[in-house]
Amino acid sequence: MAGLGSDPWWKKTLYLTGGALLAAAAYLLHELLVIRKQQEIDSKDAIILHQFARPNNGVPSLSPFCLKMETYLRMADLPYQNYFGGKLSAQGKMPWIEYNHEKVSGTEFIIDFLEEKLGVNLNKNLGPHERAISRAVTKMVEEHFYWTLAYCQWVDNLNETRKMLSLSGGGPFSNLLRWVVCHITKGIVKREMHGHGIGRFSEEEIYMLMEKDMRSLAGLLGDKKYIMGPKLSTLDATVFGHLAQAMWTLPGTRPERLIKGELINLAMYCERIRRKFWPEWHHDDDNTIYESEESSEGSKTHTPLLDFSFYSRTETFEDEGAENSFSRTPDTDFTGHSLFDSDVDMDDYTDHEQCK
Repeated sequence: MAGLGSDPWWKKTLYLTGGALLAAAAYLLHELLVIRKQQEIDSKDAIILHQFARPNNGVPSLSPFCLKMETYLRMADLPYQNYFGGKLSAQGKMPWIEYNHEKVSGTEFIIDFLEEKLGVNLNKNLGPHERAISRAVTKMVEEHFYWTLAYCQWVDNLNETRKMLSLSGGGPFSNLLRWVVCHITKGIVKREMHGHGIGRFSEEEIYMLMEKDMRSLAGLLGDKKYIMGPKLSTLDATVFGHLAQAMWTLPGTRPERLIKGELINLAMYCERIRRKFWPEWHHDDDNTIYESEESSEGSKTHTPLLDFSFYSRTETFEDEGAENSFSRTPDTDFTGHSLFDSDVDMDDYTDHEQCK
């Protein structure tokens, strides 16, 4: 470095920038390789859900697939344990699960595995035609709509996403590390979108495709309680996992304005599922437009999202007996009537029974 003073300015800048990037890379490598003292995992008769760390804005996940999987486990009333170690599956996927020392990756394969091993079936009430529609919509959401969300989240709205990203370790390099991780992710998303084909279109064209998908979902939902009708199905976990990103992780963007404006039925749908299956999840920017006049003031309080090391949906309703733990959920008032649709004679207990 003795000769640095005699180098031209551009070379000094190159040295300093390279040094900063090298330091950030070293810190990132340290964070990835450091051996942390964590509770030993035992997946015997327990579902261990591996997923990305919780973001710092109170939303459970910035990943539509992680949110889909955790919501599915809650819909099916399957107790599980979260593990935020950051390790990807053998296929390079997140999320993935361990159950009785078996490892399964990919949300579709995980759900098939759990249905076979544990006998749950959220699609029990769907006929062959409805199952076909459900799969077609799933593929539209996961193979098309997902990429438009990824573009908005990790390319167009990257600065806001960076603020939400949570990294373990902290330290003086945490902000720099967050910047590095976000820009690496941006490059990966753009490359994969180009390979997919959707990334070869202009920004305006990508958003046009996104809007078409969102309008299709809004038309399919209509005024129904769930996507396929009055009862839950696996499709609801998929759709919610993706729409929740537009609803709560993309402030000021076109998808947020669309879902909270013209496509208000999708916003109501997201709120309905959030309150029913995520009673501990409250958002600081909750809008009273989604509140019913029958709602109590207690339902509008905001608390940080808890990081459950072990979660069972039934056990979250500690003040109620096991036999009626599903008779009054966060989207119902004291009479048991739904706050978000007109199907007041529906018994939420049937949603639980179809999973058995």
